[in-house]
Amino acid sequence: MNTFSTLNISFLIRKNRSNKLGEAPIYIRFSIDNERVEISTGRSINPQDWDSKLSKAITKKKGAGQLNKFLDVLKNSIYDHHTEMVKNGDLISAKKLKARFLGIEENKRTLIQVFEYHNNQIKELQGISYAEATVKRYITTLDHVKRFLKYQYKINDIPLTRLKYSFIIDFEHYFKTVRKCNNNSTYKYLKNMRKVINLAIRNEWLDKDPFAKYQTKLIEVKREYLTKDELQKLENLKLSFPRLEVVRDIFVFSCYTGLAYIDVSNLTKENIRIGIDGNLWILLEREKTKTPSNIPILPQAHDLIKKYVDHPAKKTEHHIFPSFSNQKLNAYLKELADLASINKNLTFHIARHTFATTITLANGVPIESISSMLGHKNIRTTQIYSKVVNEKVSKDMSKLKRKLR
Repeated sequence: MNTFSTLNISFLIRKNRSNKLGEAPIYIRFSIDNERVEISTGRSINPQDWDSKLSKAITKKKGAGQLNKFLDVLKNSIYDHHTEMVKNGDLISAKKLKARFLGIEENKRTLIQVFEYHNNQIKELQGISYAEATVKRYITTLDHVKRFLKYQYKINDIPLTRLKYSFIIDFEHYFKTVRKCNNNSTYKYLKNMRKVINLAIRNEWLDKDPFAKYQTKLIEVKREYLTKDELQKLENLKLSFPRLEVVRDIFVFSCYTGLAYIDVSNLTKENIRIGIDGNLWILLEREKTKTPSNIPILPQAHDLIKKYVDHPAKKTEHHIFPSFSNQKLNAYLKELADLASINKNLTFHIARHTFATTITLANGVPIESISSMLGHKNIRTTQIYSKVVNEKVSKDMSKLKRKLR
C-alpha cells in the first residue's frame, strides 16, 4: 500500500450469477500489490459472446463495439483516479482506489460529523477553556444547521466537499428570513460555523474554504443603561413580593460591581478579599472569557452583601446571593421596570452597562480602570461605553443651549 504500486486492471464475467436470459454480469477487477477488488459494471453479456483471454466482447458480435468502448471508459476512469492519487501523494490501496472511483472515499467527513466532533471537544473542556454558555451556543448552532439542511436540501447531513460559497449565503439567508434573526445574531451563528469549518481545514478534511469570499460585520447597537435617576428609583422601590426584592437587589449589586449574571450567580465568600488598599475587593476570573476581574467593593454593593449573609435561599452558605435562572431573572426585571416606571427593556446585562457608564465613566473613572474591572480583553470593547456617555453629554448640552437662548 504505497504511492508507486503497480495497478493491474481486467474484466471478467460471473457465469454463476447469470440472469434468466442466460447473460452473465461483467465485472471490472483491479489489483494493487496483493490486494484485489471487483466492481460490477452494470452490464451483462451472453458468455458465448465474451472473449476471456482479451477480457472484452467478441468484436464480431452485435453491440460488441459499443460495449467495449464503455468498458474502456471505465478502465480509463480508474487510471485517472489512480494518477490523481499518485499526484496528491496519497497512500494507495485497491480498496481506497475503489472507494475513490465509486465516490465514497474512506473516512469522508460530513458537516454534522465535524460539528459534533467539535462540540464534544469543547464540552470536555467546559469549565477549563470554555464557559457553559459557549458550549450551549455551539449546541444551538448545530441544531440550526440540522434544521437548515432539512429545510433547504431535504437531507440530514452533507459531505464537507459539497460546502461552497453558495451554501454559506443560503445559510445566512435562512437565518434572516426563516428564523427571523437580526444581523448581529446571524453574524454570531455564522461565526460559530466558521470556527468549525476552520477546524476541518486545519485537519485537512476540507481543501477549500467556503467562507473565503464571505464578508459581513456586526452592526453597532445602542447599549442601554440606567441613568442615575432611574437607578435611584429602582433602589428606592418599595416591594411587597420577596422574590422581586431579591432580584432587584442582585441587579443593583451588578450595577455597582459590573459583574455579569453568571459571575454574580457563582459569587462566593472566597471571592471577597482584602485588596492592596486594605479595603474589600471582589477577585474572580470571568466565567465567559476566563480573564481576571478585580473590583473594589463600593458601599452600596457591600450593604447588599451583608443583607444576604444568612438568607435561606442561597445554594450554599458560601454563596453571596440566592440563585435564579437568567430567564426568570429577566422576566422579573420587566416587572420591576413597570413598577419603577422605567421605560426600558430591562435585562440583567443593562446592570453591567450601567456600571460602565453611570457609576464609573460619568464619575471620572479612567477607561483603563473600567476595562480592567469589567475583565475586557481589549480596551476597545470598553471604549464603546465612552462613546455612549459622550452622546449623553451631547444631548444634555443641546438641551442646555436651548434653555440659554
